[in-house]
Amino acid sequence: MEKIRVMFLCTGNSCRSQMAQGWAQALAPTLIEARSAGIEAHGQHATAIKVMAEVDIDISKQQSIRVNSEMLEWADLLVTLCDNTEQQCPVVNPHTIKLHLPLTDPAKIKGTEQEVLAEFREACEKVKQRVHFVIEQLGSVELSSPPLREAVFGSNKADMMQCSYAT
Repeated sequence: MEKIRVMFLCTGNSCRSQMAQGWAQALAPTLIEARSAGIEAHGQHATAIKVMAEVDIDISKQQSIRVNSEMLEWADLLVTLCDNTEQQCPVVNPHTIKLHLPLTDPAKIKGTEQEVLAEFREACEKVKQRVHFVIEQLGSVELSSPPLREAVFGSNKADMMQCSYAT
């Protein structure tokens, strides 16, 4: 079976989308080809790398990159991980499913080192839950026919446009 191409997108591609790419590669390596990007590129966040290493997932070699049209064209599924990206996300091709699974940005948390680390650990777990949700939605999909969008969400356009994650 051909892998489903999933692009995780957030504002700066430093925490949430980087973690999501790492979780997707770890949890569904035969189902999903995962990439991540941001509306901007803020560089990798050391604490995100640290908390992912705590769960034995190395994201240190991933790069913080800005999304471009080729990436959007590549994706079968575009997962936005924050409201800012959902609002600013460029138009995707008609064959790409767009799924909004918002999370608070752990990089914006202020506090002691331990408080920040605790927030990143919580974000790591929430990202994992969202990636599990994506895997569940895609788990029984064949990419050949019908198109991915219909295979996952049916042919009702209203159902497709309202797909989001309830926390």
